[in-house]
Amino acid sequence: MIEALKGEEIVNKAGGRFKLCALIQHRLRELLDGARPLVERNGRSDLEVVIEEILHEKIEIGALGEQMPGLLTVNTGTE
Repeated sequence: MIEALKGEEIVNKAGGRFKLCALIQHRLRELLDGARPLVERNGRSDLEVVIEEILHEKIEIGALGEQMPGLLTVNTGTE
């Protein structure tokens, strides 16, 4: 099991367990559809990459009115 999923840090970053689940599912689908990872893969699985992206605040769930149907907000750090 991925250690980060055992703690509350990732749940808090996502805004709750339901949002975390939705965020992981949506981002996994993007990666499976060919999106580039926002962190170095380093031999990790897609799920591990998504967890790392969340922990490094590279992705988050955007405001529903602004981000639907995309759902995700990508933080590039260039704002």
